[in-house]
Amino acid sequence: MTTKSVRKLSRRKFIEALTAYCFIAPDFLGLLIFVIIPIIYAIIISFYHWDLISEKVFIGFGNYSRMFSDENWWNSLGRTLKLTIIYVPTLFCTSLFLAVLIDSVKSRLNSFIKTAILMPFAITSVIASTLWMFLYNEKRGFINAFLNLFGIPDQPFLGSQDQALFSIILVLLWINLGYNMLLFLSAIKEVPASYFEAAMIDGANRWQTFRYIMFPLIKPTSIFILITTTIASFQVMDLIMVMTKGGPFKATEVGVLYIFDKSFNLLDLGYGSTLSICLFVILFIFSFFQSKAVSEE
Repeated sequence: MTTKSVRKLSRRKFIEALTAYCFIAPDFLGLLIFVIIPIIYAIIISFYHWDLISEKVFIGFGNYSRMFSDENWWNSLGRTLKLTIIYVPTLFCTSLFLAVLIDSVKSRLNSFIKTAILMPFAITSVIASTLWMFLYNEKRGFINAFLNLFGIPDQPFLGSQDQALFSIILVLLWINLGYNMLLFLSAIKEVPASYFEAAMIDGANRWQTFRYIMFPLIKPTSIFILITTTIASFQVMDLIMVMTKGGPFKATEVGVLYIFDKSFNLLDLGYGSTLSICLFVILFIFSFFQSKAVSEE
């Protein structure tokens, strides 16, 4: 190869690399400005006492020692964990069941059913929260009116310490069920039909086909859904702020809402940053071990 050809090839590679970096640059800048820099700044602020108005005062690990003795913070994390333990497996199993059911039943109504289940995902969380607040209304709500037909007395739902968190979980399931169902359905469609035909010839029943063929082949999608729904469950705040504001008697005050209250209502930004870092570390560890456990099965 001549020197001229080498120069042309190098120039071509340089232009291709430059073009690729130009396409990547906007996303990278967005990630840098809105994610990486705020995380670094939050870590720095966590070592200060700062109310956003007066000067920052360096207190070292004071916020961290305060966090470990903050009973309200750990109680809010416990409620977050309770929401996650109930919400994530329920969403995973229900969406997978619906995807398998829709895939196995060939009907002209499939498209309508998929659209109907997906539709709540297109509604903003504020609108969904307002709608369900009307449904949950103790005196005029449609849910209690329906329960009254079976002789069940009016339920307080959002006004009950025992029912409020479960009521919010039901709304979360209603919103996100269709999206996760479509993810599973897309993964199932990618499995070659010949695999199922071979299983039927060998005498495998539907459960065996699902257990040994379908589910192992959609494992990447399963891991993705588990991790993303876990992360989302730790970040639920908008629904709770609209529907209960953390009540009644802090029954729905989850970790993110507690951080928001400390940071922006009480203007204790140093302590709020400390709590945010703690939640990030917990979520990272939780997601890491969840991914490991699922991928090794």
